[in-house]
Amino acid sequence: MVTLNIVIEKIKAYYSDNPLNVILLAGLFFRILAVLFSRGYGWHDDQFLIIEIAQSWVDGIDYYLWLPTADGTNVPEGFSFFYVGIHYLLFSLFDAVGFTDPQGKMYVIRLLHALWSMLIIYFGYKITLKLSNRKSANLAGWLLALLWLFPMISVRNLVEYASVPLLLWGLWKIIDNKENKASIFLWAGILTGLAFNIRFQSLIITGGIGLAMLFHKQWKATILVASGTLISIIVFQGGIDYFVWHSPFAQVIEYINYNMHNAAKYIVSPWYTYIIVIAGVLVPPISLFLIAGYFRTWKRLLIIFLPVMIFIVFHSYYPNKQERFIITALPMLIIAGVIGWHEITDRIKSVRSKKIISGCWVFFWIINTMALVPITVMYSKQARVESMCYLSQYDDINNFVIEDVNQSVLRFPPQYYLQNWYNYQTLMREDDINTFRKYNQTLPLNEQPGFILFYQPDNIDQRVANMKTVYPNIVFETIIEPGFMDKVLHWLNPINDNQQIYIYRNVDVVNEGI
Repeated sequence: MVTLNIVIEKIKAYYSDNPLNVILLAGLFFRILAVLFSRGYGWHDDQFLIIEIAQSWVDGIDYYLWLPTADGTNVPEGFSFFYVGIHYLLFSLFDAVGFTDPQGKMYVIRLLHALWSMLIIYFGYKITLKLSNRKSANLAGWLLALLWLFPMISVRNLVEYASVPLLLWGLWKIIDNKENKASIFLWAGILTGLAFNIRFQSLIITGGIGLAMLFHKQWKATILVASGTLISIIVFQGGIDYFVWHSPFAQVIEYINYNMHNAAKYIVSPWYTYIIVIAGVLVPPISLFLIAGYFRTWKRLLIIFLPVMIFIVFHSYYPNKQERFIITALPMLIIAGVIGWHEITDRIKSVRSKKIISGCWVFFWIINTMALVPITVMYSKQARVESMCYLSQYDDINNFVIEDVNQSVLRFPPQYYLQNWYNYQTLMREDDINTFRKYNQTLPLNEQPGFILFYQPDNIDQRVANMKTVYPNIVFETIIEPGFMDKVLHWLNPINDNQQIYIYRNVDVVNEGI
């Protein structure tokens, strides 16, 4: 017992002298857990706009038609090639050394992202310490390290989060440039420009930083930061687009054009959606404390307040609202919120009020920990990933069918894990079974699907019977179950539809099962 007390005292003493090191170690620990256990993918974009694209290029197949063709039928899709290009280079390196296991490669990708995300904790702490005090820096550091969502999202291939380290790095360079060195401001601009090359909307935050600098009459510094940003954008975004499309900024122009004409095509939600998202992610009532603190800092910390406010207002006005869009601004909001909240609480004299606030923080950390552990280790979209891993055990299945007649929107199969790029067929709610049957009956045997994947268990017997009118010799092979957290998320909100996948084998094509 004495020895344990000595160890605890030494840990406390070390933390007192080196809080950032302890916070970084704690953040790294949970991110390593996510690297090891948080397989799969979180959203459509982190898999199909990054991993699938890059791997298909390495395999010599432009499966999603992102590259120009000789006949000019392909056009820019409106996505930056910078971030996906980095993954293309990584996958090319893996291929060159014979490293082909899909899950193994993703361990490396997640590890690199986990290490990259550590910069958010580091620069977030340094910025808070610079603008406030150690008490605020410690709290901001712990929130950036261990907020329930951050370790899991840190290992995902999301441009919304992968761009954040560059934004905070650039912001740190600006506020720490005591001697107003031109080279430092220029470098800060280059960093924020690189963030734009990862996610175009990050320019809103960079622009907000620039406006705050102009408000404080930092004319020269603003011009230097803007110049650095432009240099980075021109060299990388413009250069890559010119190399690929022979037209600088072809992807940016198409991105703007597409979003102007398709704003209401996806999830359209009320203007206050992101306020609810922020309040929920940061866990009430602490989220309300941090929001109050954020607004308190509007004048003193305009360089943080303004870019976050413009970013949130823009996304709140824009019809297409998806929760992950706002993640880019969340670390900066936390920094300002913590600083402002401590300024508020420092003025509170009531012992009772302080106890209530302390109790709210205890409640927050209990709830946060309860969510942190399962979310950090969750295997997201497990059924979809594992169904492709299962099929990858067969040498040649010709193609396959996804039958999901309970849905109108296709949940894409992650063929990266299949290690093949089949032109699979789909049968959805709006599709006519008779048309599907007529088409498939004309296919020669070497083009018929080897497997049929039935998504969800609803009416499975009738659906299998209907499919047997097309392919009479299909037999049950296996069921791929969703992960525990997929089941929980579906229970909380049925829109998170990640249920069982029933795999049937077409004996006429694949005679024997594994």
